[in-house]
Amino acid sequence: MPIYEYKCRKCGKEFESFQGIAEPAVTSCRFCSGSVRKLMSLSSFHLKGSGWYATDYSGKKAPAGEKKKEDKAPETEKSQPPSKTKSEE
Repeated sequence: MPIYEYKCRKCGKEFESFQGIAEPAVTSCRFCSGSVRKLMSLSSFHLKGSGWYATDYSGKKAPAGEKKKEDKAPETEKSQPPSKTKSEE
């Protein structure tokens, strides 16, 4: 059941109320019977686990050991032109 927070306009006290979504909103203070207004409160909702932006796409970089295979080739193989075979000569 959701928890709603209210503040009394008359006495200034804040209180919480456990209410179902279909139940009507509280209209009077439980302490002084004055009118109340509903407050906006912070949610305790937090996304956890894989598949969420916070865990998968939040700017994390791949570890240094996970480079592409082509980057691991020795420099001598990259800079030399391919050698000719006997049929090409």
